[in-house]
Amino acid sequence: MLTGGILYDGRALDWIQVYDPLGSAWLSTAAAALPIVLLLTALAWLEWRAHNAALLGLLAALGVSIGIYGMPVRMAAATAIYGAAYGFLPIGWIVLNAVFLYSLTVATGQFDVLKGSVGRLSTDRRIQALLVAFSFGAFIEGASGFGTPVAICSALLIGLGFTPLYAAGLSLIANTAPVAFGAIGTPILTLAAVTGIPATTIGVMAGRQLPFVSLIVPAWLVVTMSGWRGLRSVWPAVLVCGGTFALVQFAWSNWIGVALVDIAGGLASIGALTLFCRVWQPADQWSDAAVAALTPGSNQGQTGVRPGSDRGQTGARPGSNQGQTTFVAASPAAGQSVARAWVPWVFLSIAVIVFNLKPAKLMGIESDGMVLAASPDGGKPTLVAFEQAVPPGTRVR
Repeated sequence: MLTGGILYDGRALDWIQVYDPLGSAWLSTAAAALPIVLLLTALAWLEWRAHNAALLGLLAALGVSIGIYGMPVRMAAATAIYGAAYGFLPIGWIVLNAVFLYSLTVATGQFDVLKGSVGRLSTDRRIQALLVAFSFGAFIEGASGFGTPVAICSALLIGLGFTPLYAAGLSLIANTAPVAFGAIGTPILTLAAVTGIPATTIGVMAGRQLPFVSLIVPAWLVVTMSGWRGLRSVWPAVLVCGGTFALVQFAWSNWIGVALVDIAGGLASIGALTLFCRVWQPADQWSDAAVAALTPGSNQGQTGVRPGSDRGQTGARPGSNQGQTTFVAASPAAGQSVARAWVPWVFLSIAVIVFNLKPAKLMGIESDGMVLAASPDGGKPTLVAFEQAVPPGTRVR
């Protein structure tokens, strides 16, 4: 370990990290992984509460960093405090508001309207999973991330009649495609802050790799539900859903930025799949009794079917109620209710997009909140400048 007298970027460093303090790459790697292993063990096997498991992981991380890697105690404590603050703002704040918006739609009954709108679009379980778990989940991942897409999409799928285990599993599978650009690009921005590599560079490279994953994940989702035979009958919807998201993911990350990749891709995927399903429906309506919880009064679509097997079709005609929830056709009043139910999510999209817009330029001058210009008698506009510095937020009279 090197201490004292080290200059980096004009600053004196008290400590720099040695990546192999134990003289063995395997042992040093195992020591570095110990906090994560303890955290996951406490959650999965010991079934501790999340905050207790997190505290165990923190104590283990402090012990390893100080005792094995030689990090100064004061620096380790400051790093822990900084990490906690960064976890609360912006990560905790983003999650808090996403959960608040979800709870608001549930309390006002609008979440049930959302479920009905998805169910009326298609009674096929595979289409519902694509729309909710993949497309809507990608949008929620972009707006909030950190587990909220799985929680919200699972609740929506359960409301549509999916069993809780399948709802959670499908939501987790679908969440693998958009997670790199989740929470308004937080993973990319954090990696850029840690490595010093520009976020745009990281985003461009991620945006060139992930579209292939975005094409595979929707197909994987359907195969998990209904096997390869089930995929063959809905491959056009899979291509529209995953292809639209992949194209937007590539284009937005390479030419616009990293913050809104998932939001733009999710909205585009929702819109494309919705329009496509208005003119196309699969020839067979698929409903597996192991996937969909039977509603009172409905007929069981099949028995003894292994989840993920190729015998996952009911052979029922479109719109039948075998093994699935039945939705009636929407009236004009119902259409207005659906539009109203989607309004909070539309407002969320607009707010996030506007907040992350790059500053505009007027006559070569970049705006920092506002640029004033005067156009006497309709002539050429002239920029208005202040004689002295004015702090941001000052009211213009």
